[in-house]
Amino acid sequence: MTNGWIDIKNTDMMLIEGGNPAENHPCGFKWAIEAKRNRNAKMIVVDPRFTRTAAVADLHLQIRTGTDIAFLGGLVRFAIENSRIAKDYLVNYTNAAFIIRDGFKLPDDGLYSGFDPATQTYDKSTWNYAEGGDMSGKAGGGTAVPHAGSHGQDAHAAVPPALPENVAYDLTLQHPRCVFQLLRQQYSRYTPEMVEKITGIPQDQFHKAADLFTSIRKDGDTKKVGTIIYSVGWTQHSSGTQTIRTAAILQLLLGNVGRAGGGVNALRGHANIQGATDMAGVFDLLPGYLKVPNPNDTSLDAYLKRITPKPSKPGPWQSMNYWGNTPKFAVSFLRAMFGPAASKENDWAFDYLPKVDRNYSWIQIWDNMYRGSVKGLFAFGMNGVMIGPDSKKNIEALKKADWLVVGEIYPDETSEFWKSPGITPEEMKGIQTTVYRLPCAGFAEKDGSFTNSARWLQWKNAALPPPGDCRLDQAIVAQIFLKVRELYQKEGGKFPDPILKLAWPYGDPHNPSLSEVAKEINGKALADVTDPATKLVTKAGQQLPSFAWLRDDGSTSCGNWIYSGSWTEAGPQLARRGTEDPSGLGIYPNWAWSWPVNRRVLYNRASCDVEGKPWDPSRRQVWWNESVQKWTGHDVPDFKPDSNPKEHLGPFIMNPEGVGRLFMPIGAVADGPFPEHYEPIESPVANLLHPNQSNNPVVEKLKTPLDKYGTVAEGFNIICTTYRLTEHYHYWTKNNPANVELVPEPFVEVPAELADEVGIRGGEKVKVTSARGEIIAKAMVTRRIKPMMIDGKKTYQIGIPIHWGYRGIAEDEGRTAHTPTNLLSPTVVDPNAFTPEFKGFLVKLERV
Repeated sequence: MTNGWIDIKNTDMMLIEGGNPAENHPCGFKWAIEAKRNRNAKMIVVDPRFTRTAAVADLHLQIRTGTDIAFLGGLVRFAIENSRIAKDYLVNYTNAAFIIRDGFKLPDDGLYSGFDPATQTYDKSTWNYAEGGDMSGKAGGGTAVPHAGSHGQDAHAAVPPALPENVAYDLTLQHPRCVFQLLRQQYSRYTPEMVEKITGIPQDQFHKAADLFTSIRKDGDTKKVGTIIYSVGWTQHSSGTQTIRTAAILQLLLGNVGRAGGGVNALRGHANIQGATDMAGVFDLLPGYLKVPNPNDTSLDAYLKRITPKPSKPGPWQSMNYWGNTPKFAVSFLRAMFGPAASKENDWAFDYLPKVDRNYSWIQIWDNMYRGSVKGLFAFGMNGVMIGPDSKKNIEALKKADWLVVGEIYPDETSEFWKSPGITPEEMKGIQTTVYRLPCAGFAEKDGSFTNSARWLQWKNAALPPPGDCRLDQAIVAQIFLKVRELYQKEGGKFPDPILKLAWPYGDPHNPSLSEVAKEINGKALADVTDPATKLVTKAGQQLPSFAWLRDDGSTSCGNWIYSGSWTEAGPQLARRGTEDPSGLGIYPNWAWSWPVNRRVLYNRASCDVEGKPWDPSRRQVWWNESVQKWTGHDVPDFKPDSNPKEHLGPFIMNPEGVGRLFMPIGAVADGPFPEHYEPIESPVANLLHPNQSNNPVVEKLKTPLDKYGTVAEGFNIICTTYRLTEHYHYWTKNNPANVELVPEPFVEVPAELADEVGIRGGEKVKVTSARGEIIAKAMVTRRIKPMMIDGKKTYQIGIPIHWGYRGIAEDEGRTAHTPTNLLSPTVVDPNAFTPEFKGFLVKLERV
């Protein structure tokens, strides 16, 4: 979230799409209801189903799953064409005025400039800013950028250039190659007629939604603010990253980012999903969103040169370019990882870090296991058979593994994969995988912290000790590590140093306390460190007050720079429970701790105009105090504290441009600097924008015999989406009698019209079949999902909850069909975040 849960109460307008917070985030959804009750805020819900969230909305639009970019692109077009944009915000706080290099091509044919069909990748050379100065009034006749034709002379350069230091710009926004004009041209094709044909949303309903959401900027109003709220209904598509990007573009156009009641706000599916990402629970990041080294990074210097950006902006503007501090973050992280073994002489032990040479994302791990190159798997609190796409392939992969370690509180489908439907007793005898099942503690039996969707780190205490022989996760991991280290000490190895010299500074090395780990993550001074501005000193051994104290000379250690300040010499800031809220905006600065530096709304400098005055004085967060020549406010200013507004320092301090990105230059994304609608990999129709390039051109389809993709020609003509229920929590609560009593078995949500065509009545068993597998469950015939007209053709969607498999109370008693929903879903991922496409694929439906 750029903002936070409580901040939703400050909004005037909500667009909820790709999420169902009333059912999946019921505690947080109260703030949306509070906005409606106290501010008369309007709520628009866009969802394939009429949900409990939709039931309290002012407007619900049923959308074909996987077509959100087409809808959002239509909103972008509507806002621009009807002048419902925040013009001053747009010019000064985004890259709308930046001019793009000659040779850049928009995707009229489905391809941006630089595409190489042989490798299915883009050379992004032309996705860059032009160098130069003020180009206002120098549009050169106003020739539009071509949608098709030449890719430009530099499109196939071997190495994309860096961003230019001095960017060409046109503050009048009239130059044909300025970002604003390119944006307008890009989404000119997303007319209400096209939106209707692609998404199934009738034009009159689309117009109501577009007019309502952009009404906050009607007649030049800058006081009102709107928020966009989403969840995995957006992320779990092959277009997930770009869908979120489209939402960000819309919010930047409307001037809603950085403001109370605004932002683009992700609702995480678990209390600590944000924390897992912050701490590098993905293969291509280090903690704090530092990029992982690759084999070309032959030294720390080479690595830092590659990942540390330099300012790129119009000459008269200023950029804080806070990622320019990357060397401080990286060296402090290495000191935390390897302690005294990290020294200046050995490049701060940079060579001890693995160099990631390929894609190690979720489906690649399972694909490699299926192919035999991954020999084993640790699965802690993660039911890999159930949670991944194409469960059948995951089960087949586990059959080929040498070993599997599962740490869980219940037996699950992964720890008993050999019991999956269809495996015969004879086949079971042939499975040679050694399975180790370790009884773990549940979350109520552990202390530690959650980092919620709002970026709040909140410390919790254990409610009760683990039962029997169950152990804490850190104790299990510690014992495995210590044993592996002992083996390296005895037997050596090709390169034992990263294991032998890993810092392990805990009072009980066999069971580290999580408070020790939290302090290590916060960071400490390894020598006396002086703040040059205030002359204050943090002495050697003391906890660091914040990441502003980090150094690149080895005098500080820090496990994750964005968490620095969470556990200081004053104690655990994340354990605070102060309920004071002087602002009335729900900031609660003394409750827990929010990264970074306890800031509750990111980019909050943008809540003020160029002179430092709040756009809306009634919801002021920060402001420029002329008398003391500093930024002050209720929230922690996300800005250089003494930067006078006259300096024109950009409010988006993490970007090298200092402004928000409507256009994503060079290597920021894999599939295009502007989002473009591409059909899901399995779709009932061709892409109406460019039928010859229906799918995202850089999305990879895996090629084992189990990687199958269905088509309408094969009879897969119904769209299927998956979702969660309020009454169940992922795959755990099917082991809890109370939850099983509430919803005891799986079901398939079938539109009444489709049920009539197939001859299905509610409660009858049906079989849903995809190209990969089938499931059997009872039909829930409903009018919550209606047939849609997609390019003039009647199209049906069905929905299936994800919670059941072949282990659990009802499953063990033989009351369900023992079929995980993800037997149906395809092994296709978003090319940027590598998230699987769970939310839209093709199936058949028939009576059993």
